[in-house]
Amino acid sequence: QVQPVESGGGFSQAGDSLRLSCAVSGRTFNTYAVGWFRQAPEKGREFVAAISRGGGTTRYADSVKGRFTISRDNAKNTVDLQMNSLKPEDTAIYYCAAKRAPAYSAYMRTDDYDYWGQGTQVTVSS
Repeated sequence: QVQPVESGGGFSQAGDSLRLSCAVSGRTFNTYAVGWFRQAPEKGREFVAAISRGGGTTRYADSVKGRFTISRDNAKNTVDLQMNSLKPEDTAIYYCAAKRAPAYSAYMRTDDYDYWGQGTQVTVSS
């Protein structure tokens, strides 16, 4: 059973940093690509960042490029999202998703992913 669980959300001010973490249960974590998505109130779920199973490929939404960094530790079954220079428009529920994938593949569409976490709230005030 593969189950992503997010943590690390909370309240912050514009310009601050937050680090989200996604812990994925299962013994074959290093065969899964992982993505971060977010959903603001009354908006659809949008892509934020993704990383391939070995970490060799990363992808970012244009809105977070240069501010957010995705990384993974396969020994700990975790994928982190370091968020710097936060903006009020980053306010959303952040979701982690996993998909069994070939090497070097990172995915940007919600439909690509099979397993989703419950989400963690990030609120950025101006």
